[in-house]
Amino acid sequence: MRLIPEAFAQSTADREGDAGRAWLDRLPGVVEDLLRRWRCVRDGSVAHGQVGVVVPVRRADGAPAVLKVSFPHPGNVHEPDAFAVWNGRGAVRLLERDDARFAMLLERAGTGSLADLPDADEAMAVGGRLARRLAVPAPPGLPRLRDRAPEWAEGLGKDAERLGHPLPSPVLHAALATVRDLVPDQPDTLVHGDLHAANVLRGEREPWLAIDPKGFVGDPAYDAFTLLRSRAADLLTAPDLGAALLRRLAVFAEAAELERERTVRWAQLRCVQAALWGRDNGDPEWLVGMYDHAAGLLTTNIS
Repeated sequence: MRLIPEAFAQSTADREGDAGRAWLDRLPGVVEDLLRRWRCVRDGSVAHGQVGVVVPVRRADGAPAVLKVSFPHPGNVHEPDAFAVWNGRGAVRLLERDDARFAMLLERAGTGSLADLPDADEAMAVGGRLARRLAVPAPPGLPRLRDRAPEWAEGLGKDAERLGHPLPSPVLHAALATVRDLVPDQPDTLVHGDLHAANVLRGEREPWLAIDPKGFVGDPAYDAFTLLRSRAADLLTAPDLGAALLRRLAVFAEAAELERERTVRWAQLRCVQAALWGRDNGDPEWLVGMYDHAAGLLTTNIS
């Protein structure tokens, strides 16, 4: 059974350079050691995300699980902390952890995801209900979104200037106003941080289970854009993009029990950030254009 998928090995080496290649060389030994230590055997083909491999396993009692080993990166540090706090509430259960090797043994969820739902509004509602379940008091030590306000404010201004001010001034000013008004004033609530459709899997003990959290602390409305973005292609076929955006955000806000206005403002800010980031990082022109258009439409709906 091939342990390291070729596409994953290539992308890791391309992204991380020598450090990534050295980690890939160690990875088979790390997996085998963890399988022995946690008394598991392999039970299927190895899958992968952008930064880690996922090995289906059976535990000593025959229960299914997955072994996840990620490339060491600051963005992965608090994933097990979030799982530990939720303890299976709306997310897969954390069974074992090895923080030094960025490894976890996790409950195995189903193969289907929220991306498979044909109805985008239904997907937003499911995501909103899940965001509400995951919104629990956060423990100390996790990264606070509010601490990023100075960085975001400075970055928006500098990026817009460097890129030749591609967005209308009212759109940029609305995003800066959200950073000023909302980002510093957030609850101490655990937030998934990357709640896109492929990170919500079918479950058995619960209908839907979240995976791959970032473990941020802040406003659950932050995740509305993440879910919206994961169905971006659907929006291109909407007869009225503005109406579709507002409807989906309203569906998410109602399901998550959040203020609609606050959810719209977070989505507008993150659309602006995505539009600027996409220009710098080679996003497809259609996607950058959609972020531009969406940011403008949402700006007109901020009171």
